[in-house]
Amino acid sequence: MTTDTAIVTGAGQGFGFALTAALAARGTTVIACARDADRLHAATAGLAGVTALPGDVTDPAFREQLVWATRGRLDLLVHNAGELGPSPLPRLERYPLDALRGVLETTVLAPLALTQLALPLLREAAAPTVVTLSSDAAVEAYEGWGGYGLAKAALDRMAAVLAVEEPLLRVHAFDPGDMRTAMHQRAFPGEDISDRPEASTVVPAFLRLLDDRPASGRHRATDLPVAG
Repeated sequence: MTTDTAIVTGAGQGFGFALTAALAARGTTVIACARDADRLHAATAGLAGVTALPGDVTDPAFREQLVWATRGRLDLLVHNAGELGPSPLPRLERYPLDALRGVLETTVLAPLALTQLALPLLREAAAPTVVTLSSDAAVEAYEGWGGYGLAKAALDRMAAVLAVEEPLLRVHAFDPGDMRTAMHQRAFPGEDISDRPEASTVVPAFLRLLDDRPASGRHRATDLPVAG
């Protein structure tokens, strides 16, 4: 199955970029967004079918731009953009509440708001799919990961409820596992994270999810084996 039109948030680097490149290689029209305009344009330059749209998903006007850029067709919405929060990761006893508001705004509220705008288009698609990027921090308790974990847990719940309310859609919370990304490095400042896999190695599991179209739910990349 090839998705015709997709929106991928947080597409300037890491998993978002790797996924954008893989979807483009399949012939998908991708609306790719990220905050850093220079990085986004440099990363997506030369990718056929990709429209780079710099902006912040927490901005209501920008969310409208994203949906408008689909030209009335949307098959896949990927909520990849997220916010780690302060680094080094603070314990909950001293977690800055203003920082937590920012994490929730980017990781939970913006995806919900964008989904609300996109739903009329998704309902018209032949195989509509919404995917949120999850984390094991949403289901496991790790010291220092309270702010990020509670935001991802809320995002998981949003996906689960949306799946019940929109039974014609496939709604998946996809947990890619640890990856060698800039965000993961910020979570472990000064540490060597070279043992984590590159984001591109996780993309085939995501594509397997799109192709197999299992029932809506939470899926770990390690549970989606791929050939080769």
